[in-house]
Amino acid sequence: MIDAVSSPSQTKRILLVEDDDALANVYLSRLEAEGFDVRRVNNGEDALAAALSYKPDLVLLDVMMPKVSGFDVLDILRNTPETANLKIIMLTALGQDSDKERADNLGVDDYLVKSQVVIADVIDRIRHHLGMQ
Repeated sequence: MIDAVSSPSQTKRILLVEDDDALANVYLSRLEAEGFDVRRVNNGEDALAAALSYKPDLVLLDVMMPKVSGFDVLDILRNTPETANLKIIMLTALGQDSDKERADNLGVDDYLVKSQVVIADVIDRIRHHLGMQ
């Protein structure tokens, strides 16, 4: 029997957690154009619920958000058995070494600073972490 989940053609699911509507729409459009199944939420509280219900392959996570910060979301996801092994890329305006170090200590897979990357770089990192390159 062939396991459909392991099929390389299986559409990868991405949870986009971004409170800036304009930026979120740009990423949503591009990720969908790249063939990903994308769900977007705009705060950390919804991100936690969506991580369990939507079961994404990867979370693209902003840090500064209403309700629950990205750091707290990362910490909770890493300490929840159902989401502990999720691929998580933080995409944030915070470029300080201390912020990156905090994310690393919490178990982030990648940390990208919005002002230092273009969308193609983000797509490349997503593909890398999902084993699509």
